[in-house]
Amino acid sequence: MLEKVNRRYFLRSAGVAAATGAFIMGCTLDDHNLPGEVVDLGTGDIGILNYAYALEQLEAAFYTQVMMSPYAGMTDEEKTILTDIMYHEIVHRQFFKAALGAAAIKGLTPNFDGIDFNSRASVLGAAKLFEDTGVQAYNGAGNLIENVNYLLIAGKIVSVEARHAAAIRDLLNPNSADFSGDDVVDPMTGFDKAVKPGVILPAVQPFVKNTISGSGLPQ
Repeated sequence: MLEKVNRRYFLRSAGVAAATGAFIMGCTLDDHNLPGEVVDLGTGDIGILNYAYALEQLEAAFYTQVMMSPYAGMTDEEKTILTDIMYHEIVHRQFFKAALGAAAIKGLTPNFDGIDFNSRASVLGAAKLFEDTGVQAYNGAGNLIENVNYLLIAGKIVSVEARHAAAIRDLLNPNSADFSGDDVVDPMTGFDKAVKPGVILPAVQPFVKNTISGSGLPQ
């Protein structure tokens, strides 16, 4: 079992230093869809990249809100971990925006009305949902990507998302085996779940005010 101090700082190894945080926070989505507007992700690799971009937008917006209004009693350890995760998600979001260029969907409008940002249980419960969903989404979309370079990047990002998921689970249930619980990792194969876009998109739709259409993606 890792020592507490190591758990506290392990996310730093992903290479997002605090010194770049102010710059990253300035990277905003200039063009947003209106609430209720249908957002079509597209088809092929562009559709898959927009799919990942949409999920990263949601996660980046969530963690930004968390750190703008920390929940009551947030410890220094929790603040360190959640801040690092926020930076990672913003970097992921900006990567997909740059990679897609003119083909990128507009900025989504999050709907976090069901999350009590002053409640540790509510925030970490939502974080667990987002991170577990993100890992399953990347795993489920990997075999749909044709460009090997995009596949390589997706593989790198999903490994970071899995670290996030494990960190959040450890905050919720310290020093347990929940970081790789049977609900996310098949105990017989040792593989994480892989879920297709047709299942993921309806699951995240309640957290977005726009209507996300993945009709052009394999379901």
